[in-house]
Amino acid sequence: MSRASTRGGFGDGRVRRAGRAVGRALRRPFTGAARRVRRATHAHGAGESGLAKLIELHAVNSAGDMMITVALASTVFFSVPTHEARGRVALYLAVTMAPFALLAPVVGPLLDRVPHGRRAAMAGAMLARALLALTMSGAVATGGLELYPAALGVLVSSKAYGVVRSAVVPRLLPPRISLVKANSRVTLAGLLATGVAAPAGAGLHLIGPSWPLYGAFVVFVAGTALSFSLPHKVDSAKGERRARLASHEAAGDRRGRPPKPGLRSVGPSVLHGLQANAALRSLSGFLTFFLAFLLREHPLGGLGAAASLGLVAVAAGVGNALGTAVGAWLKARGPERIIAAVLGLALGATVLAAVFYGALAVVVVTAVAATAGLCQALAKLSLDAIIQRDVPEEVRTSAFARSETALQLSWVVGGAIGISLPLIGVLGMWVAAGLVALGAALAVRGLLSAGRRGGTSTPRVA
Repeated sequence: MSRASTRGGFGDGRVRRAGRAVGRALRRPFTGAARRVRRATHAHGAGESGLAKLIELHAVNSAGDMMITVALASTVFFSVPTHEARGRVALYLAVTMAPFALLAPVVGPLLDRVPHGRRAAMAGAMLARALLALTMSGAVATGGLELYPAALGVLVSSKAYGVVRSAVVPRLLPPRISLVKANSRVTLAGLLATGVAAPAGAGLHLIGPSWPLYGAFVVFVAGTALSFSLPHKVDSAKGERRARLASHEAAGDRRGRPPKPGLRSVGPSVLHGLQANAALRSLSGFLTFFLAFLLREHPLGGLGAAASLGLVAVAAGVGNALGTAVGAWLKARGPERIIAAVLGLALGATVLAAVFYGALAVVVVTAVAATAGLCQALAKLSLDAIIQRDVPEEVRTSAFARSETALQLSWVVGGAIGISLPLIGVLGMWVAAGLVALGAALAVRGLLSAGRRGGTSTPRVA
């Protein structure tokens, strides 16, 4: 062999070794991050129980939903002047939410009829959104009416997934993790995935308005496959029956059969927790739409409209993430007390925002957005824990379906108020305080009383 060829072989070997070293260096941050994420999701027995798989699935679900949200927001809100955007948003709420109000009560009983197929139900919700994302990709550029039925389908599919996911958490609960903490970990994974998917969707939108929907299609197809990786115990149907609005004791006696449990028989904690969450969810809907239009017309001092909206969105997201993290950290035993506390915090924040709005608009708007996000996150985690604790398993899926419906409609009511209200900051903050005050008047006393009694049972809830 010639000396030149030998030198060439050595040179090629050095290049290959250098290339492999560079490849390892580039992969290391990603593989290291993946290992850290996996350790976090599998910690405290979550890997052995199967909760880690649900956490990962929920992250995929949230990422796909965010990409669809980016695509719809660019069409319905950002692409037209404010007066036209208000009409489009109102049309979106009317066309999607009116049928949803009729369809949503059917979701829980329908899922109760297929308790052996919860994994298939979640996979179906993922696949439906994948196909609907492709359907919307042709209409998203024009914002035509054909976009809205597909958006309704996405909403119903997303809520169906959420109902099933909430109902199966107790089946995957590790011995060392409580319900509030388990719900917090699932929700936090979704928030982190949303934070990654939002800029990714915005980047895809720069290529074209349909591209975020193509991204959502890929994400939901992956979620369809991942749904079947959940443990088989998710599909267990032991002792489950359809939910009833009230206990049908008389009917059971007349037919010689035991009475079926009803949602009114589970005690006051669920009712008052739902009332408080409805108030906070209506606050969220109100702030979402009122501040969106207000800041388009009257940006915060020294900032443009886009920067003002971005600042508020980041504040709300940080508050939501903080609330979820606090839920995972709290050691308190009563979710009722947590809901009452955050309702009081939200009321105080909105009243202060109304008082000081004129002089400190930037601070007030960001603070109230962050506080609303924190309070809504903690209250929802606690409500889920109450339902998982107090509602019998045979009606739990329908209970989640009904609660999700009530909360979604509360968000719409708040959003409708925000759309219709004059764009006056002080007035908006007082209306926000009024929404929370109504919830406090209905729920706080009952929540504190139920908290002193300890609910209907005493499992691990926080």
